[in-house]
Amino acid sequence: MKLMKTEEAVGQVLCHDITQIIKGVTKDAVFRKGHVIREEDIPVLLRVGKEHVYIWEKNENMLHENEAAHILRAICQNQDMHATEPKEGKIELIADQNGLLLVDIDRLRAVNSLGEMMIATRASGFPVRKGDRLCGVRVIPLVIGRAKMEQARQVAGPVPLLTLYPIKQKTFGLVTTGNEVFHGRIQDTFTPVIVEKLAEYGGRMGAHEIVDDEPGHITAAVKKMLEAGLDMVFCTGGMSVDPDDKTPLAIRQSGANIVSYGAPVLPGAMFLVSYTDDGRPVCGLPGCVMYAKRTIFDLVLPRLLADVPVTASWLASLGHGGLCLNCPDCHFPNCGFGKGI
Repeated sequence: MKLMKTEEAVGQVLCHDITQIIKGVTKDAVFRKGHVIREEDIPVLLRVGKEHVYIWEKNENMLHENEAAHILRAICQNQDMHATEPKEGKIELIADQNGLLLVDIDRLRAVNSLGEMMIATRASGFPVRKGDRLCGVRVIPLVIGRAKMEQARQVAGPVPLLTLYPIKQKTFGLVTTGNEVFHGRIQDTFTPVIVEKLAEYGGRMGAHEIVDDEPGHITAAVKKMLEAGLDMVFCTGGMSVDPDDKTPLAIRQSGANIVSYGAPVLPGAMFLVSYTDDGRPVCGLPGCVMYAKRTIFDLVLPRLLADVPVTASWLASLGHGGLCLNCPDCHFPNCGFGKGI
């Protein structure tokens, strides 16, 4: 590109958008890239503070910011998302469906580390709705070397950085444990919480059973629900290390494969996740899920519904950012809970 005095640029082709900002009114381009400057445009350009403009000089080794933004967009874009038109060198990706957004953070960091370009995404691992913005991309200069953008392609690799997994409307079984509930000494206040949380995602309770603290009874209830074909089973209560709390043992005896008993998250340290041989989750939910606004269950549930495996490695990574501050006004997921890297 070439820098010219505005008054001398009539007939030249702008190589960048010219933005006008009026506080509280607008921030938009008055002229777009590719506009041929006319005599009557000169006063407008001067009013927005442009005494000089960059005009386009074709160079096969350089790319305009919009062309480079399309390369970054392609690095990120996957199925079930669409791109906006370039505006002031920026392109955004928009969700085409409700789902769980996962971002390859390591490759994202590698691309951003190249300099002269940026990709900013939503936090990985959280649900999004159709129409939500997923990321924005742009290069920093008005033009950038073609070789630099090829380097970005190579660093990113052939697989898009973003993936949007559909969240499925699943059926679940709920096993409420505890002698105190079974014998009617206290009211079951756990079940309504789980039903409400699953209902947010279209989940439906297909079976509910209240059992005492005998591990064999808990195991039998879990097996019965799995044999009935339910997509997942949750056991509430009996998850601490007290002698009478036998739910972890009962889940193990059901034949499910334990991934982890315990998670570096507060509230939710005593959470248990396991899978049957055919991939259905069986989870033990600690008491905090009943009374705390947000817990480990809110971080795990979207993955269970999107069929994204909950692994021991991922659970371990939650330690950074895994402390809920229990704010008086809860703004989750628009907070730091569960967003550690």
